[in-house]
Amino acid sequence: MLGAFGAHSLKDRLTEKSLDTFHTAQFYQFMHSIALVLVGFLILKLGEDASKRLHKAGWFFTAGIVLFSGSLYGLALGGPRFLGPMTPIGGLCFMTGWFLLAFSIPKK
Repeated sequence: MLGAFGAHSLKDRLTEKSLDTFHTAQFYQFMHSIALVLVGFLILKLGEDASKRLHKAGWFFTAGIVLFSGSLYGLALGGPRFLGPMTPIGGLCFMTGWFLLAFSIPKK
């Protein structure tokens, strides 16, 4: 839905740089939404052993989507500049989520 909104409604209203920022936010939101589905699948598949780290990974992915993508959406649409520092914090949340996901898979 956001992709269609960005492609059709914002194309004539935003600068090229703002539109590129909007698309970056969409891409990271999409990729980490898929990561959330993977986390849910792994929680069901691996059970209690990996569940605690996987739940944390899911929360970090969610926080990353809100902070990283949300701040980029806001900046692209002309929101306040204080959103800028939220972007790297969201990126750190993404990295933490991937780290937790990688270390939650049992080694055989």
